[in-house]
Amino acid sequence: MMLVAGEVTLAGVPAFTVPTNWPHYDVIAQPKTSVPQRIYASSRTFKRGANTDVDFDSTAQFDWWAIVLLPGDGPTKRRFFFVPKEVAEVRSRRNNPKTKWGHFRYVRQDEVEKIFPEFEDNFCLSLSGKPSAP
Repeated sequence: MMLVAGEVTLAGVPAFTVPTNWPHYDVIAQPKTSVPQRIYASSRTFKRGANTDVDFDSTAQFDWWAIVLLPGDGPTKRRFFFVPKEVAEVRSRRNNPKTKWGHFRYVRQDEVEKIFPEFEDNFCLSLSGKPSAP
């Protein structure tokens, strides 16, 4: 996800994409004050309604879930949400654990901004969703 790596880097956190089909995550970012951060990226062209989910595999080892909503049904600009995995686990819907897809978590595209409002444009990877003080 070049968009994710590019936006995080422009915010002052150097980042790069890992090779295609890399297990668990898509981008590595290196904040100045912490260890490297692993980012699992999901992108979708925005649509409203049912069956328009963004999802992640809860068994994957990563630190941040990056949700990129591309312009589509309504919005005219890209929207980015960088959510800590622990927060994503708690606030996302879950499939029945007895099913083949029981380890996936998901959020409808048109609910992302309501479920994760504090993490929009969180390019600096702040756990609170707010930029840290200089």
